[in-house]
Amino acid sequence: MKNYIFKDFLKYTSLNVLGMIGLSCYILADTFFIANGVGEIGLSALNLALPMYCLINGLGLMIGIGGGTRYSLLKVNSNRTSQNIIFSNALYFMLILAIIFVVLGLSASTSLANLLGANQDTTIYTATYLKMFFAPMFMLNNLLIGFVRNDDNPRLAMMGMLIGSLTNVVLDYIFIFPFGLGMFGAALATGVAPVISISIMSPYVIKKANFKFLKTKLCLNHCKDIFLLGLSALIGELATGIVMLLFNFTLLKYSGNIGVAAYGIIANIAFVIVSMFTGVAQGIQPIIS
Repeated sequence: MKNYIFKDFLKYTSLNVLGMIGLSCYILADTFFIANGVGEIGLSALNLALPMYCLINGLGLMIGIGGGTRYSLLKVNSNRTSQNIIFSNALYFMLILAIIFVVLGLSASTSLANLLGANQDTTIYTATYLKMFFAPMFMLNNLLIGFVRNDDNPRLAMMGMLIGSLTNVVLDYIFIFPFGLGMFGAALATGVAPVISISIMSPYVIKKANFKFLKTKLCLNHCKDIFLLGLSALIGELATGIVMLLFNFTLLKYSGNIGVAAYGIIANIAFVIVSMFTGVAQGIQPIIS
C-alpha cells in the first residue's frame, strides 16, 4: 500500500511540477522578448500589469482547484449527475468572473493602468497589456487543468500546460520581432497560449472525461463550496500580486521605470522557483482528496 501511494505521489507531483514550471514561463518569455523588442519601458509596463494577471490567474486557480477537489471527493460516493453539476457550476462561476474582466479591460484599461502606477511613459503599454480579452481563456484553462488532473489524468494536464507555454514563447518571438507588433504582440501571444492548452485537453474532456457539462441552474451553495475549497490558491496568488504592487509603487518613487523593469526580471525568475513548490502542493491534492 505504501509503495502504491508513493508511486502515485511521484506520478502526480512530478508531472504537475513540470507543468507548473512550463506555465510560469508565460511571463518569463514575455519578460525576455519585451526587454529585447520593446525596451525597459515595455518591461516596466509588463511588471505594472502583472498584479492584475495574478488576480485573474488566482481566480481561475480557485475555481479549478476548488471545483476539482469537490469533484474528486464526489467520485468516491456520489452518482455521475452530482459530479456533472459541480463541473457545470464551476463553469458558470468562471464565465461570470471572466466576463467582468473582459468588460473592465475593454472599457477601463487606461484607468486600471494609472491605478497600478503607470505614468505618461508606460500608460499606453500597460493599458495594452490590460485589455484582458483573453481572461476567459486563462480562467477556462485553469478550470480544465484542475478537473482533468482530478479525473486521474495528470499527464494530459501537464501536456496542456507545457505545450501552451511553449506556444507562448514561439508566438512572443514571431509577434514582437518579424511582425513588429511590440507590446500588443506580447499580449496577443499570452492570450493565444491558453487556447492551445485548452485545445490539447478538449478531445479528452468531450469524449472520455467522467465529467460533462450539464444544463442546470447556477447554485450559489455550490459556488460557495468551490470558493472555500479553492480559497487558499486565490490567497497565494493575491499575496504575490499585492507584494508586486507595493514593490512597484516604492520603486517608481525612488528609481523610476528602470527600477521597476529591473525588479520585474528578478520577480519573474522567482516565479519559476516558486512554481516548483506550487506544483508539489497541487499535485498531491487529488491523492489527498
